Formats: sequence, C-alpha cells, structure tokens
Amino acid sequence: MGKETGFLELDRQDRTYADPKERLTHYKEFVIPHAEPALKAQASRCMNCGIPYCHNGCPVNNIIPDWNHLVYEGDWQNALEVLHSTNNFPEFTGRICPAPCEASCTLNIVDQPVTIKSIECAIVDKGWENGWIHPQVPAKRTGKSVAVVGSGPAGMAAAQQLARAGHSVTVFEKNDRAGGLLRYGIPDFKMEKHLINRRLVQMEAEGVSFRTSTEVGVHVSIESLKENFDAIVLSGGAEDPRRLEIPGAELPGVRLAMEFLTQQNKRVAGDDELRAAPRGTLTATGKHVIVIGGGDTGSDCVGTSNRQGAASVTQLEIMPKPPEKENKQLTWPDWPLKLRTSSSHEEGVERDWSVLTKRVIGENDVTGLECVRVEWVDGRMQEVAGSEFVLKADLILLAMGFVGPRKQGLLDQAGVELDGRGNVAANVIDYRTSDPQIFACGDMRRGQSLVVWAIREGRQAARAVDEALMGASELPR
Repeated sequence: MGKETGFLELDRQDRTYADPKERLTHYKEFVIPHAEPALKAQASRCMNCGIPYCHNGCPVNNIIPDWNHLVYEGDWQNALEVLHSTNNFPEFTGRICPAPCEASCTLNIVDQPVTIKSIECAIVDKGWENGWIHPQVPAKRTGKSVAVVGSGPAGMAAAQQLARAGHSVTVFEKNDRAGGLLRYGIPDFKMEKHLINRRLVQMEAEGVSFRTSTEVGVHVSIESLKENFDAIVLSGGAEDPRRLEIPGAELPGVRLAMEFLTQQNKRVAGDDELRAAPRGTLTATGKHVIVIGGGDTGSDCVGTSNRQGAASVTQLEIMPKPPEKENKQLTWPDWPLKLRTSSSHEEGVERDWSVLTKRVIGENDVTGLECVRVEWVDGRMQEVAGSEFVLKADLILLAMGFVGPRKQGLLDQAGVELDGRGNVAANVIDYRTSDPQIFACGDMRRGQSLVVWAIREGRQAARAVDEALMGASELPR
C-alpha cells in the first residue's frame, strides 16, 4: 500500500493558502493545490497499517488506502472510480469536511497524518478536468416515483442514488436555487458554487427533476405528494436556529448568522440587492462585529465580515478554550477536542472563551454587549464574580447552532413523530418515519451535523427507499 517506506522518508506536506492580504479582496477559493508529483509523494505515505482506522473515521467509509495507492501509481481514473463508489460529491467534502479520517489515520499518532482530504479533492478535480465524470443513466426505469424534500447534500445524495436505481425523482427546494446550506450557508471562499451547479447538471441528465422556489407545506401539501409519489424523503436539514435569550436581543443589530451569510452568497451569485436582501441590507462594513458561537458557522461569519471591511471582529464562545494539542493516548483514533484555528481566524479576529453574554446594550440599535466570564465545575457553568465587561458592538451575529428542523409547514402537515430532541424520528436501518410512506435523512433526522454525514445518510436512505419500493436493492449501503 503506497510506498513501503514512504511514511519514513517523507513528512506531511498539505496544501497552502494564498496570502491573507490578497484573499481578503475577493470571495473566490484561495487554496493552492499541490502539483501532481507532490500529490503522488504524499499518497505514498499511506502505510500498510493493517487496520485502516481511516475507514471508520470517515462517515461515508471512503476506501482511502486504495485510492491513495492508485494516486501513488498515477492511476487517477481508477482512483476516481474507487472514490465515487462511496461518495457522490467528493469535491464538496474535499473542500469543507473537517477530515475526521485524518484524525483517525495511524500516522496521526505522531501528528503526521496522510493528507487524505487534499488527495481526495485532487482526484475528483482531475476527474472533472479530464472529462471522466459522466451522468450514470439507468438502463431501465422502475415506474416508481420518489419526492425528495430539500436539496442539500443529503437530498442531493438520496436523489442521485434513487435516480440511478431507475426511479423517477423530483426534488423540491423552497429556495430559488438548489443546494441547501451548501449554496447559501457556506461562503464561496470555502467552496465556489459552480461545483454544485455541475453536479445538478449531471443529476438532471440522470433523470432528476428539480422544483425550486417550491416550499412543501406552503406551495405544495404533503398530502399532494403522498397522492402523487410512491415514497417521500424528508431531507430538509436542521434550520431552526438557537436564539439569544437575553435583554436587548430584539434590537435590529442582532442578526442570525445564516441571514448574514446567505445575503453575501446571493450577492456573489450575481443577485441584485433586492433579491439578496429582501429584509434590508445586512453587512459588516465599517462595523464592530461580535460573532457569538465558536464553530464553523461563526468562523464563516468572521471571514465574511473581514471581506466586507469590518472595523473589528470578535468571536465569543461559552465553552472553555480547548487544549492546543490532544492527548493521543486518550483520544486516538476518535475525533479529538482541541483548539482549531481556521483560515478565517488567521485573517484577523479576537477570540475569547468561557464568556457568557448578559445584555445587549443600546436603545434604537446595538452599541455594545455586556458579558461575564464563567468557569466550568463538574460540568456546570458558574459566573465568575466581578468579571463583568462590555464589548463595543454595532452588529452581533448569532452563530450558536441549530436546535432542529423547522416545524411549521412541512413537519406540521406531515404529522410524523419527532424524537426527544425535536428531530424527525427514524432509525438508520430503514430510515422510515412513523408514516410508512415517508423517510427521513440528514440533519432533519440526526440533528445539526457535517456535510459528509448528510451524504452518508442520503445514500443509505436511498437504498432503504429502493428496497421498500422494489423488495430488494443493489444500491450500496
């Protein structure tokens, strides 16, 4: 597997970034990929470790050692085939996945994991460049029809797999373009949207129909879908944001991260301001911005704010600052809790941890944010006496995560059972809800999670639907 002594001879060398001063002037991707010889060299580091923990670390169970070896040998086309056998959209995960596979790599024990994510991205990019990726049109049609509600990564994966099984698939999307949070939640500087568009073209050639600007539960009823389709897949994501329940949070300068990010993504897509910002323009230009929430969405707000020309950006997190380095003996091969600094953080931000927000200051609009420091004792949060402080703020962006799928409209009409966290109740064996005609997958079923988990669930749900409709399925699980 790879070169037997590759991991002994070569250190990890990952992709690099364009200089922050240059990349802050635009919204294009700024990762500088390796040249082919360097990619082959990095792939050669994949050691014959006996038990490839990277298989389990990857939610879609990518067959990583196999395509690493094929890249090392220069057999890119077969590497692409192996990669696509488990992942419908590796150009998405190769850009925005946090790479739990690398955390599980045996070489991560010594902080030198194989550059799996970079190699994955290079394989699929080379596939598109060389015209190796084509629509996979089924040889015959089943006569069965499936409605997929939501066109994010879970819905896209489910729809593509079901179409390839020969079913007639219609995807319903409430927004004006397909892609879900891939399109409107992730900034273009992390993933440009032409990557989604070319996959949609491929899926349409495979027989998938897209009905955008059509919200199920508003423009089309669930009852209508049940009458006109043999099965329904709910893949609408977890879109109900966690709110800031403190005095002053109702002021106009306190806004949801998704509204902020969506507006900018629409501008980048060429929409005029009326389409991009129907509720009024929301920008960070010249403002002191506070981002509440230390995750990926918060990081995306930081990068977008800096590109818009914010006067300052501060990111707050209620949890303690993670350690710089994990204890490998306790965590490997599991995903570790450690300090993660994104490319957006490197572009300029003040980060602070163990901070609880108490009150938004301002009369007609935001002027500041009152906070207090907290400490965690036996898992319980306690305010530190005398630690109150105030931050100057003109705009506060809420990036505190999501509490589950929206209930009004779609789920209220569907009447399916919910689990204890408010997600649609369905197991990972058959992905069936309490209504035998309705299936659920992705964040709508599992709660807020990663794109790679959504792709996995979409693929597995597609197999479950195919099996339910046909009695058996040849789709991979």
